[in-house]
Amino acid sequence: MAKTVKRVGVIGGGQLAWMMGGGAKSLGLDLVIQTPQPTDPAVSVASDTIFAPIDDAAATAKLAAHCDVITFENEFINLDALFPLANQGVCFRPRLDALAPLLDKYHQRCYLRDIGLPQPAFNLLETPLNPDTLNFPLVLKARRHGYDGQGTFIFKDRESFQELWQKLADTPLLVEEFIPFERELAVIAACSVSGEVVVYPVVETQQENQVCRRVIIPAPISSETQQEINAIARTLLNSLQAVGVFGIELFLTANNQVYVNEVSPRTHNSGHFSLDACETSQFEMHLRAVAGLPLTKPILKCNGAVMVNLLGYEYSQNDYLEKRQKLASQPQTYVHWYGKKQSRPGRKLGHVTVLLNSNSGKNPQAIAQTIETLWYG
Repeated sequence: MAKTVKRVGVIGGGQLAWMMGGGAKSLGLDLVIQTPQPTDPAVSVASDTIFAPIDDAAATAKLAAHCDVITFENEFINLDALFPLANQGVCFRPRLDALAPLLDKYHQRCYLRDIGLPQPAFNLLETPLNPDTLNFPLVLKARRHGYDGQGTFIFKDRESFQELWQKLADTPLLVEEFIPFERELAVIAACSVSGEVVVYPVVETQQENQVCRRVIIPAPISSETQQEINAIARTLLNSLQAVGVFGIELFLTANNQVYVNEVSPRTHNSGHFSLDACETSQFEMHLRAVAGLPLTKPILKCNGAVMVNLLGYEYSQNDYLEKRQKLASQPQTYVHWYGKKQSRPGRKLGHVTVLLNSNSGKNPQAIAQTIETLWYG
């Protein structure tokens, strides 16, 4: 008989773990968090907290003693240090073997190639390097620890590449073909302990400087493209046999070709809209999966939505209460503030979701513009 899960350990205490709080409460689960600082967002929703770096395996052993299953808020973990715990019977979901091919972006590319998913051409960037052998434009990515635009560089020509290359020479890098996309898309998918896969609506993500600024739900794409992306998500999760929620970012070209950009083995920024726009949020769905509970249908409960990230635009300790109140006064608007103590340019401080219906009048871009004007001024 399967073990009943009541206490879920989460490695990482940022906003993704914090947003699991509502789902945990509705499912009657306790969250036990491993995170470095008492000021980290998820501490406020935790039943218990172990204060330690997220890659501290000794702390994770203590975490295991306080919970029934362990999951992950992010991928900045020391996988090799966790395998001995798994061998001792600690239950990780997703399982460590499923995470292994995804944490290093080069290994991830190789895995996607091996299971036949469409993606850009790629290779390791070897040293010593002859830039004359490269085709521009191209994309460079750090193989580990890249997020929110950090560790991703797009070069249009050889001159700009050579300027930055010297600074990156000691960083393990992946070089990718630049895809001239028409839209950037994303999809959230979840897999249960029994192998059931559910897929959320495909969304359009709009990036600036490789950081997601806004998400349009659902994406304005053909039913054929939706079906292709749904099949990509199912192929990936079935191949990995991974339990939990995964975020998949994709490119769509002008001739409707789909390419996988990146896979994140966790809840994802592109799925935050689900907190307000779906019957079951990605965070509750993730907890359902890792706790061995039945998955529900990931359907919209409105015609659509717009999600706008509230990014820092200055260095300060401002809580921006007045701006948040103005945002919350907009029709069908929900403000999620992560409670971070410091703002800095580009840091995700919160997000806003606006629900759409057939009578909303404004198009999604106009709504996003209104939110950003209120926030950035």
